[in-house]
Amino acid sequence: MRLRLFLATLQSMTRIPVPARWIQGLELDDYKRGIVGFPLIGAIVGAIGGGVFILLAPWCGFPLAALAYVLALALVTGAFHLDGLADTCDGVFSARSREHMLEIMRDSRLGTSGGLALVFIVLAKVLVVSELALRGLPMLVTLIAASVVGRSLMILLMYRQRYAREGDGLGNLYIGRINGVQTATTLACAAVMVMLLGQGNGMIALGYTLIAVLLLRAYLHRRLGGQTGDTLGAAVEVAELVFLIALL
Repeated sequence: MRLRLFLATLQSMTRIPVPARWIQGLELDDYKRGIVGFPLIGAIVGAIGGGVFILLAPWCGFPLAALAYVLALALVTGAFHLDGLADTCDGVFSARSREHMLEIMRDSRLGTSGGLALVFIVLAKVLVVSELALRGLPMLVTLIAASVVGRSLMILLMYRQRYAREGDGLGNLYIGRINGVQTATTLACAAVMVMLLGQGNGMIALGYTLIAVLLLRAYLHRRLGGQTGDTLGAAVEVAELVFLIALL
């Protein structure tokens, strides 16, 4: 993968500044080829969040450091995935028709289900990360691995899926446009990175997370008739949390 394409993908998935001249000449259709860079982008994001945790834990304790870790991830990604989780929950738990659910997900206002989902995911991550630290796990590599897994398994909601909405959107750059080779390569890279990070139970946790994301994919496809950019963000948040829980 070319460096320019990787930097463009990094810019689209994070708030890390990338000079415009470094990504000039790329078309939107090129972005789907950057999918194999998702594990590395996850490692970068996880290293930032994990670094915040490592720096703050000796000073303020594990719970506050875990909260800072969650906040750091939100800041470095622009809370993009959290927003997708909230919108997805607002839509699928609205007990409305498929078309109405998609309209609710497009609405920028936060509903009750979305608010509860945000509270749950933040509290769950803080509690799980704190518990993992108390059990003596190497937190920097653990948090990097979680971010790698979250962003890599998101590809399962792209491969052989359809874009649920009419028209264009960020998710439409990827959903249904990823082939089997790209999917297998991305998942293999994620598995290798988890192993290289020295996670003893990481591969088992990755297996559990893979099953959870496949179940989420099937549920969302049944409810919405496909996937959207919001459901991709929801998958990242769910995968990160399941992976961390599976390490307990």
